[in-house]
Amino acid sequence: MRSTNLFQNIWFAQKQAGRRRTVAAVTVTAVVMLAGCGTAAGDGQATAKHTPRAATDVRVLWMGDSIAGTQAPALEAALKAGGVAFKNASSEGGGTVVAGDHPVTSMIAADTWKALKQDLSSFRPTVIAYQLTGYDWGTARQQLSAYQKLARTAKDAGARLVLVSAPPFKIDEFFKPHEAAIKRAPAMAAKAAAGADARYLDASELWGGDHTAGKAQRAKDGIHSCQQGSAAFATWFTKQLGELAGFTPAAPAVWATGSWTGDERFVKLGCG
Repeated sequence: MRSTNLFQNIWFAQKQAGRRRTVAAVTVTAVVMLAGCGTAAGDGQATAKHTPRAATDVRVLWMGDSIAGTQAPALEAALKAGGVAFKNASSEGGGTVVAGDHPVTSMIAADTWKALKQDLSSFRPTVIAYQLTGYDWGTARQQLSAYQKLARTAKDAGARLVLVSAPPFKIDEFFKPHEAAIKRAPAMAAKAAAGADARYLDASELWGGDHTAGKAQRAKDGIHSCQQGSAAFATWFTKQLGELAGFTPAAPAVWATGSWTGDERFVKLGCG
């Protein structure tokens, strides 16, 4: 059974029960479903596997725009359950490190770099994870330069940079003039990572490439994700990050139905 199906089934069970969030009851549902996937509920080893991990020395700074922001609650729950420190540095309507030539992105990028400097000093991350944003406009050279600068900044701070592609999202009238830059950004991020001590993760293996497809798990707006999509990403990303940073991710049964599912971001998106 895939983790994505698990989260979808959990959410369906919540809605069918006529309640928005009942953590204890849904947690039982999760454990039962995990048992159906080959995990015996009474098995001592299974119980140990579902216990939150002891603290590690891994500290993750999560950067990006509002798409990354809706993924942050699940990612925080998953990482903290795995003993990893987490700070959400994503930004509503911004978050880009690519200044480009547009006055909007120039302003946003300046704010992002300023905030990053402060976070490096106060949070001291060991990993900087930057999800490409819908505002990574600019030429190929400008994008490449910005991602390379981010890699250098991370290295100078003693951290490892992880660049991850954004999920497919609806290119509406606002994004349409910048569609070429948005579609080009992943290639520039991969190129920057290849030439530095950084890692590029292609999230299309999780989301696919069509925002209208079920696999993309977009909310009604076609851009952001609801709880089940965010949980699917957290499961996928913590697995990738665990292999890179040397920690064992917590099982989804530990965190997938926690209080994070009631985050205000999901309410604003009209998630069920």
